[in-house]
Amino acid sequence: MLRPDPTSAARRPEPPRATGRSRGALRHRNYRLFLTGQGISILGTWLTRFAVPWMAYRLSGSALMLGLVAFCGQAPTPLVAPFAGVLVDRWDRRRAILALQVAGMLQSVALAAFALTGAMAIWHLIVLGAVQAVINAFDITARQSFMGQMIDDRGDLPNAIALNASIVNGGRLVGPAIAAVVVDRFGEGPCFAIDAATYLAVIGSLLMMRVARRPPRPRTGSVLAELAAGLRYVAGLPLVLAALVVLAIASVLAGAHAALLPLIAATTLHGGPGTLGVLMGSSGCGAFTGALYLARRSTVRGIPRLILRCMLGLGAALVALELVTATWIAVPILFVIGLTMVVQIASTNTLVQALVDDAMLGRVISLHAVAFLGGAAVGALLEGALADRIGAIHSFAIAGMLCLATAAGLATALPRLRQASRPLYARLGIADDA
Repeated sequence: MLRPDPTSAARRPEPPRATGRSRGALRHRNYRLFLTGQGISILGTWLTRFAVPWMAYRLSGSALMLGLVAFCGQAPTPLVAPFAGVLVDRWDRRRAILALQVAGMLQSVALAAFALTGAMAIWHLIVLGAVQAVINAFDITARQSFMGQMIDDRGDLPNAIALNASIVNGGRLVGPAIAAVVVDRFGEGPCFAIDAATYLAVIGSLLMMRVARRPPRPRTGSVLAELAAGLRYVAGLPLVLAALVVLAIASVLAGAHAALLPLIAATTLHGGPGTLGVLMGSSGCGAFTGALYLARRSTVRGIPRLILRCMLGLGAALVALELVTATWIAVPILFVIGLTMVVQIASTNTLVQALVDDAMLGRVISLHAVAFLGGAAVGALLEGALADRIGAIHSFAIAGMLCLATAAGLATALPRLRQASRPLYARLGIADDA
């Protein structure tokens, strides 16, 4: 089913407030298939996300190298994603996702082969991480843009996005715990091999879907011209633009925290893979809790204020990491960091999906990917270098203070953003509660 025209208030009503219909998106067969495949695949993804930084630290023992591996694993995304958004708006999105899943599976096979044969070196992690980042630039844009084709009732979109976040962060909660045991007993190679196998679940779910093909969109110019048109479009949506900028700042300042957790586990807490599993699991538990909270919402109302509260909580939690001297102190702080980051990422995504025209959606979703993945890449490199000089804990405290300053700026700007967004909200039939 084609996505409704976002300029029609009658055809694109404000979804009702949650009234026990948190299973709304699960009414749709295509979405159930997607969520099942995603749930299996994401577990393998988190095994790899655990194994890569641990292996990088084991091979190098350097905070800077940890940051470099994380940077190269994400930096290509902001460079490629804007062009990916233009191309995804032209392509058949399901076919694109299928091809990208096959490419991702081959990348994980390569990681497993190097690790299991004992040939892995830092440069392998850097190069293969960069390859995965390019794949992700297209895959994230295509999957998020495809969401509207899987959901027949647009009122279920906020719930669909939240349920997807729940699955992703459920894997984040369980995956590191499993990976800690696997790495401790068998090494990193099996984690990569399991990840490669789990791609088959997503590929199978996509092949089983029944999706009406969109009519091809006529090309109105070159890739660069369409990219410029997308940027001008976002500039005309001040609320969306502000949300993307704030997300980018949060990602630069806090998106690198996972990359530096091996350093905290090994030095500050004097632990090993088990300690890292607890730290990553704590952040994952917070992220999962935040995703469950969002699943209870079925409206875009109040999202800008929610983003503001997330920035405040994120900043306070990063500063509080200065207090960490034992694992039990780190656990609740990382819980808050995981919760606030995921709620902010998913809330910004929901705002984009609700307000952006379908013809521009791929390009704007690509900017969302640039904001949180590109920001995390820059943050990993900067904070890795800073942590080499002053320590990871002090680096996080500086980032936390900058988050609090950003929240103060957003609080000041929010009344003006609400005023500027009222015509758009009225046109889309959304209550004036920005």
